[in-house]
Amino acid sequence: MTQSKTLETPTLPSEDRSGRFATLTFERVVSAPVATLWQAWTAPAARAVWAASMPSVTVEFVEADTRVGGREISLCKVAGEADTRCECGWLDLVTEVRSVNYEVVSREGATQSAALVTADFTDLGETSRVTVTVQLSSLAADMEDGHRAGFSAGLDNLAGTALRTMVLQKRIRAPRSVVWNAWMNPETLPLWWGPDGFSCRTARIDLRSRGEWVFDMIGPDGTIYPNHHRYGEILPQERFSYELLWGENGPKHADAWASFEEQDGSTLVTLGMVFSTQAEFQEARAFGAIELGHQTLGKLERFVGAL
Repeated sequence: MTQSKTLETPTLPSEDRSGRFATLTFERVVSAPVATLWQAWTAPAARAVWAASMPSVTVEFVEADTRVGGREISLCKVAGEADTRCECGWLDLVTEVRSVNYEVVSREGATQSAALVTADFTDLGETSRVTVTVQLSSLAADMEDGHRAGFSAGLDNLAGTALRTMVLQKRIRAPRSVVWNAWMNPETLPLWWGPDGFSCRTARIDLRSRGEWVFDMIGPDGTIYPNHHRYGEILPQERFSYELLWGENGPKHADAWASFEEQDGSTLVTLGMVFSTQAEFQEARAFGAIELGHQTLGKLERFVGAL
């Protein structure tokens, strides 16, 4: 079970009682490894899953670049109200340990608040903890209450998302450009994609933003598994996101992403998936999705090594 609690730092007597300045602290303990929680917190495709604080709110990501010096711009939309714009700039990222970002919230061109957000991650083995500290400066009324409610609901969503997130990583001894080109090339991707013994039969493939790959995966025993990948944002040689559908235009199975980090001439490949439901995540695990996913990355490594 996911455990959660919210810690709120009391307002000091010298502070402005109107809520202009406040420090808010939130904590969640999540039944997922810290590596998974970190990916759920930082990967843009995962952030898009849990960003909306409630069902009546939709969040549109205009820009998302989770790197030091990068920024994220999102629009929170509520029917009948003006959009709320949130700009997040990443100041520090220590993998699975800490992230620091600024956040500026505005509406109709007027700044509502500015904040410094620090998230500290603790590895607890099979579980993990995230502690988020928000140092808030409000320029409009009720922003402290809004941040308190928004971060509390957002972290609850984050905890739930982490419980249905699968993260696979492999370090491949090849430059990032080589690994990227083997993946994002319509001629080569079908040659290695899939676990050992599987092959791909492509109907359509267009590896561009808003493109798609419609294909069948064929198992060693001849079983056919229809697949449809619909691609979202593509940042060349950095990352891309895509949706996994059960067959052409079928129901969504997962929101997925792949990222590529150069490390001393090698490439750390991260493949992440947020399954549509926790039940689907559990079914995939029982089916052997983790082992099969590692086989797929192993085939990529062998393909690259043979170039």
